[in-house]
Amino acid sequence: MSNINRKVVLIGTGMVGMSFAYAALNQNICDELVLIDLNEVRARGEAMDLNHGLAFSSSSMKIYFGDYADCSNADIVVICAGVNQKPDETRLQLLQRNTQVFKSIVPRVVSNGFDGIFLVATNPVDIMTRVTYELSGFNAAKVIGTGTTLDTARLRYLLGTYFEVDPRHMHAYVIGEHGDSEFVPWSQAIMAVKPINEMLEECPDQYRMEDLEKIAADVRTAAYEIIKAKGSTYYGIGMAICRIVRAIFSNENAVFTTSVRLRGEYGLRGEVFIGNPCIINANGANRVLELNLCEEELEKFKSSYRILDENFSSIQF
Repeated sequence: MSNINRKVVLIGTGMVGMSFAYAALNQNICDELVLIDLNEVRARGEAMDLNHGLAFSSSSMKIYFGDYADCSNADIVVICAGVNQKPDETRLQLLQRNTQVFKSIVPRVVSNGFDGIFLVATNPVDIMTRVTYELSGFNAAKVIGTGTTLDTARLRYLLGTYFEVDPRHMHAYVIGEHGDSEFVPWSQAIMAVKPINEMLEECPDQYRMEDLEKIAADVRTAAYEIIKAKGSTYYGIGMAICRIVRAIFSNENAVFTTSVRLRGEYGLRGEVFIGNPCIINANGANRVLELNLCEEELEKFKSSYRILDENFSSIQF
């Protein structure tokens, strides 16, 4: 990947997509940002609005409305496009409709010569990442979903508050589906260099597993609370997308709980994409990190894996 001109194509200029675009502008994340949307009028307007803020930023980013031909020399294509869930619509019905949306997007990106990295944020993100993989024919390392990256950030924020420590020094992860079957493997959680389970044993009057499980539940239901309060979530995931893009462009070898295809980790090998710690660099999902899960945690992970596989199997291509 060339750093001479860092080019990102954003497909989908809804709230999530534009939260990413706004964060990208403020963080000077790339040199060129192309906006594509079925609603061309909106995409043009969003490009204009962002450009009018260039004078107040440290960025010299080139931002414009484009089309799929612009994917030919892009480094990263970020997909935020999709439909919202209708009242009384099942998750599987939403999956089917979003699959149809992706069928109109991914082949057009590829047919225009794109050979970079796909980064998918559309929900249900694990399955939509797999859909992108299937439709693109790309190597799995070059197809990444945001997975449980935001969930992990929420977890660390709450754990930092609970243990009264900077969240950046809380090393804990949310893994599995970005959804109802996600969970926290507490056996792997540490504060700085001290395992959290040891802290529970040493300070039983101060720290309790019931409190930690409440935190995990709050993380799992956070999106529902935000949606109830303001209609949808977008700032957090926009920032998460921006952070992953930076890791790719900077070849950071940074670890995120992205949605990636397993390669035999946990005894699982197939086409399922699932949230798990992974090293991200200029080549995409460089290496999946297999956690030393206890028996109960491993069963939870395998259960989440099966749920994702079964839901994908219900989609009609």
